[in-house]
Amino acid sequence: MAETNPAPRAAHARVEHRILVPADVSMVELLGLRDEVLLAIERGFVGVDVHVRGNQVTLVGPAGDVALAARLVDELVDMTAAGTPLSPDVVTRSIAMLTADTGARPADVLTFNILSTRGRTIRPKTSGQKEYVDAIDRNTVTFGIGPAGTGKTYLAMAKAVQALQARQINRIVLTRPAVEAGERLGFLPGTLSEKIDPYLRPLYDALHDMVDPESIPRLLEAGTIEVAPLAYMRGRTLNDSFIVLDEAQNTTVEQMKMFLTRLGFGSKVVVTGDVTQVDLPGGTTSGLRVVEQILGDVDDVAFCRLTSSDVVRHRLVGDIIDAYSRWDGRQ
Repeated sequence: MAETNPAPRAAHARVEHRILVPADVSMVELLGLRDEVLLAIERGFVGVDVHVRGNQVTLVGPAGDVALAARLVDELVDMTAAGTPLSPDVVTRSIAMLTADTGARPADVLTFNILSTRGRTIRPKTSGQKEYVDAIDRNTVTFGIGPAGTGKTYLAMAKAVQALQARQINRIVLTRPAVEAGERLGFLPGTLSEKIDPYLRPLYDALHDMVDPESIPRLLEAGTIEVAPLAYMRGRTLNDSFIVLDEAQNTTVEQMKMFLTRLGFGSKVVVTGDVTQVDLPGGTTSGLRVVEQILGDVDDVAFCRLTSSDVVRHRLVGDIIDAYSRWDGRQ
């Protein structure tokens, strides 16, 4: 229940809006530990006075800001009712979604659980990430293209583990091209597996977040989960598999074609990469840069573009990406 009343005229057309929080919603969970959620709302709307008394939230301020703040509180109430823990980061991301006015409800995005493992839940954190996850569900082949930190690979792997747990597929295949990122690593001692492990380490790290670490060696030995360089894919047909190609900007056009034609019956493919971070030798065309021109009109193939607004690392990462984009545009 909510009411909106005009505040005194001298306050520059300020209005008052009251929200009655349902009795079954915990005010402690809604406002956060030491009122951290409430403080985040106040930081997000500096022109709005927020007052809480019992289970009633009162907002006073400019009409536009109050209307947006009221939508935010309604979304937070729905998240709390759904059992989603609130935090200042949730408030910040919710405000960004409401301000962008993409039509996506923060409560729909931030309560969408992909995978629950070892006491933590993996879910999209932005509307762009939610669209990406939905595209993976709807399509056989999905391309996730965007800058570092947007969750492209992490969410794809979460969907792969979810599909394995639901017995929708029989195995997960994780692969990436073994291309050096600027450095010359030189001769690496050890077995073949030890030589290629540095390239595949990011995939192993993400896998450890989603699967019981003690079970990973058993799953790898049984072939239920396979982590291998892209070169190992040649000549194979992958049936009933969830296949993730990471760092796809470092594939050539020929390698991209080779990989995509590994697709077998009952399988799903997700290709991730950042076309601004190509490490291929000069003059070599990235397969990821041209694949949309080739497959853009093919049914059951989706292209999702994530941006700096979808970055879920430190706030500065998004600012750094935007700064480099502006610099690239000037060159």
